[in-house]
Amino acid sequence: MTAPNDPPQPPVPSTSIVVLTLARRVEAELNAALAPLELTVSRLGLLGHISGVPGASFSDLARMSGISVQSVHGAVKALVAAGLVRDLNARAGSASTIELTPEGTRLLDAARQKVSEVDERLFGPDADPAQRKVGEVVRATFSF
Repeated sequence: MTAPNDPPQPPVPSTSIVVLTLARRVEAELNAALAPLELTVSRLGLLGHISGVPGASFSDLARMSGISVQSVHGAVKALVAAGLVRDLNARAGSASTIELTPEGTRLLDAARQKVSEVDERLFGPDADPAQRKVGEVVRATFSF
């Protein structure tokens, strides 16, 4: 119980809201860093999945990306048009074999460097101590 003249106390922070706020900041920082490469976080994720899971189907890519199969088809079509991926079996009714082109591989490598720079800025030794601790916990939890 508080006395009438006690200053109001801030609400207990919600873990969900704190994580969501930090996630939005990270996404904004990543999108800004990736913009000169003409990439977004979503396109980077799709390139990473295509690179990391050879032979992934459109359904696999949709599951991994958290988007619909139709959205993956559209995104892959845009990546093909940009020369970043190719579909070796692009025929109606046949399973696709999607892979990065050399340009897609180069762009993915450049994007990974940008991600490392954002990680360093947001979670490295010179970052806000609370964010640095979040980075340490995430790395320890997921062992990567």
